[in-house]
Amino acid sequence: MAKERRSKAARTPEKDPEWQERVVQTRRVTKVVKGGKKLSFRAIVIVGNEKGQVGVGVGKANDVSGAVRKGVADGKKHLVTVPLTRASSIPHPTRAVSGAASVMMRPAAPGTGVIAGGAVRTVLELAGVKNILAKQLGSSSPLNNARAAIAALTSLRTLSQVAQERDIPLEQLYG
Repeated sequence: MAKERRSKAARTPEKDPEWQERVVQTRRVTKVVKGGKKLSFRAIVIVGNEKGQVGVGVGKANDVSGAVRKGVADGKKHLVTVPLTRASSIPHPTRAVSGAASVMMRPAAPGTGVIAGGAVRTVLELAGVKNILAKQLGSSSPLNNARAAIAALTSLRTLSQVAQERDIPLEQLYG
């Protein structure tokens, strides 16, 4: 009777290889309580599969790794689907606001790459967008900019969706 050995990798919960996660910001935050100051950590995490799904999550815990873990779970709860064109771009220009942060996005020709900065760049890369022009306006807060980018991507519609909403054939939109 041979005893089956389980490898160490089999015991630890394995990550899903389809999903990528990137920590945009970790902050040490304090809460003033009766006995003094209570320290904890906040992590902003962006989760995506580079195939049109992306989400932004925020986690708070007493240690950084716990905050990141909670942020990943939160990001997976708040996933949005992004319509991508054949050129791995977005179908039309869009703009969205979250707090004081405003994000503007425009589709770009193949070979342009992701021209964006900060948290917006991370959101677009993990969504699978390869060619786009984006600009952060107003606030430089990573959380508000990431949420504005998600709002802009949520507002995108394809031609077939527009035709279906208007109850007209797709060919009539071109004419």
